[in-house]
Formats: sequence, structure tokens, C-alpha cells
Amino acid sequence: MSDAVTIRIEQSFSEIPAARWNMLSGAAKGRDGAVYNPFVSHAYLSALEESGSATAKSGWLGQHLLMEGADGELLGALVCYLKNHSQGEYVFDHGWADAFERAGGRYYPKLQGSIPFTPATGPRLLTVSGQDGSPVQDGLAAGLKELARRHDASSAHVTFVPDAEMPVFERAGFLHRTDQQFHFLNEGYGTHGEFLETLASRKRKALKKERRAALENGITIDWLTGSDLTEAIWDQFFTFYMDTGDRKWGRPYLTRAFYSLIGERMADDIVLVMARRNGRYIAGAINFIGGDALYGRHWGCIEEHPFLHFEVCYHQAIDFAIAKCLKRVEAGAQGEHKLARGYMPVTTHSAHYISHPGLARAVSDYLVRERRDVEETAEFLAEHGPFRKGERQDD
Repeated sequence: MSDAVTIRIEQSFSEIPAARWNMLSGAAKGRDGAVYNPFVSHAYLSALEESGSATAKSGWLGQHLLMEGADGELLGALVCYLKNHSQGEYVFDHGWADAFERAGGRYYPKLQGSIPFTPATGPRLLTVSGQDGSPVQDGLAAGLKELARRHDASSAHVTFVPDAEMPVFERAGFLHRTDQQFHFLNEGYGTHGEFLETLASRKRKALKKERRAALENGITIDWLTGSDLTEAIWDQFFTFYMDTGDRKWGRPYLTRAFYSLIGERMADDIVLVMARRNGRYIAGAINFIGGDALYGRHWGCIEEHPFLHFEVCYHQAIDFAIAKCLKRVEAGAQGEHKLARGYMPVTTHSAHYISHPGLARAVSDYLVRERRDVEETAEFLAEHGPFRKGERQDD
């Protein structure tokens, strides 16, 4: 790569023009065949920052790597944060931190190359659409290691990395970690009924019964997107989000302002699945619409009803994906309960650079065993999926 190419660090997306950022692959729709990923768009990332959800105050100090040519042209980027905790990441390294600090080391600060609070695979080594990005990607991976050195950080982590980018990080000396999610894969179904026909008879009957039960007590479902997403709707959804957050993890990560900002900037990329009873909404799930996928993020409710969570979060997402001809539904982290509902195990990847040689060796040894366990678990679960033998989906 030319000596004229440089990497600079930008702390704030307010200093990066949206049009310039959205020249990068995956960040804007319809650009040179690149598949749009809403989570790397300027709209989403700037909303996290401006809303106070992901800022230095909340432990997410922007350290975004921008690779530029001699004329200042943006060639590539890596979204990155300097962190003093491991919250909101969904790839857990708390055990590594505890072990290192018990041994007298200092784990924080660390660098985190990820989309805050978003366990969805997507481009991390962003390059300009339509150009050979290999040298740029190699330069960004090396630049992340250099940034860790300059901050005297213990480590640099890049999570939910696409398969195609993992070799770049491994060449740069990053360790490879795997985990598991559950995705629905749309095999070109014309209707939900066509999907159900691929299931074993017992599983098909169980899902039909579950869906009927979820909508008892006069519950109906609405899909809200675009101009439907008014401030009044966001008020209601935020109430659901806060209620579930308070019960599950104590302090929800996202602020009310975040929802106003994404509603203003990317409403057509969002669908809220909202459950209504007795003239008011009682539950809802937020999904983001990508170029070929629907990404389920979080849900909440103010009334408890049997199976309503499964209907709002999983069954309705499948309905939407089939109706919009999307290739898959990524329903977020964890959840073997998704298997019975047509979501199959998929391996996710992350890359980890550990600066301390002793810690790096220990983590490397652990990851060998963990990768084997993840692979064996995925094989077992795939064999026990709901699909008729010979018609099971493969990723």
C-alpha cells in the first residue's frame, strides 16, 4: 500500500459526513451490489452516539479508524471504541478479565471493534464498494493492533465478524473465537404455509397450536414501519423496552432519544411488530431490515400472555421475511428455544488480539476447546431440528 495512505482516529460520527461514510460497502443501499447492513450505516451509528447510548460517559469512547488516501479520500474504516468494561457486547470476556487481574494484570482499557448493543454479524473492515479492499482490510487490522499499543490496552476485540473477514484478522495475529446463534433461512417460501410443510408433522402441529394460543384473549398483531413510527408509538415501545430491561438486566442500554433518532433517520429500515389488546398495545418487538435479512433486536411487554413472546419475536419475523422475500431472519443472541420454531444453529465469529503473551497463550488454548464444543453442539442441534429428514435447512 502507498506511503500516502494514512489511518487517523475519529472519536465522533458527528465529524464524519454521512455521505462520505455511506460510500463504504454495506453502509448504504444499492451501492455496487453491496448488501446493505443497517447497523453500519451512519444513521444507526450516529444515533447511538447522539442519543447518549454509546458515549464516553457510558464507557464507549469512539476510536474509529479511518483509512484515507493522499487526497483525503476515505478508503476504509473500522468502527471501534475504547472501553473500561465489557457490557453490551454479547461475546463474553469477563472470565478473561477476572483471570488476568487476579494474576496482577490490568485488562481495562480494551478496544472493542463492534456495533454497540448489537449482536448481529456484519462488515467490520469497511471498504469502498466496488474496489479491491484487501490491502485496506489488512491495513485496518494492523492499525487496530497499533492503536491498542498506543493506548496501552490489554487487548482488541472485533465481534460478529463475517466469515470472509476472519482470515484478515488471523493473518494479523488475532485469535479466532466462535459462538452460536439461531437463524431462520428462507428457502424461497411463497407463504408461511409452505414453510410449515417442510416441518415434521408433530412440530408443524405444535407450532400451529402455539400461534393460535398466542392470539387468544383478543390479541391482534400490527406491523408498523415508515410513517407509522410516530413519537407516540415510540413512547409505547420504549415502555415495553424499559419494563423488560428492568426485569432482565437492571439498566437498559438504549435511551428514549435513540428511538426518536432512528425513527427520524431510518424509519423505512425498521418494522415494529406490535401486539394489541382491548384497544391498546401491550407488547412489541423491533426489527431492522437489511438488504437480504431481517434482524430481530429486542422486545418488551406490559402484559404477560402464553406464547406471545414467540409469536411477536419469531413467528411474525418469519412471516415478514417471507412476505418481503428476505433470505433470513437473525433473531439475536442465545436461545435454543428458537430451534423448535424453525431457527437453525449458525456459527458466529470474533477476532481477539491479546497483547500480553501469557494471557494470549491461555486464551488461545481455551479457544481451541471452545471452538470444538461449539461445532459439536451445532451438529447435535441441527440433527434435532424441526425439519423433516432430507428437508432440513443448511446454512
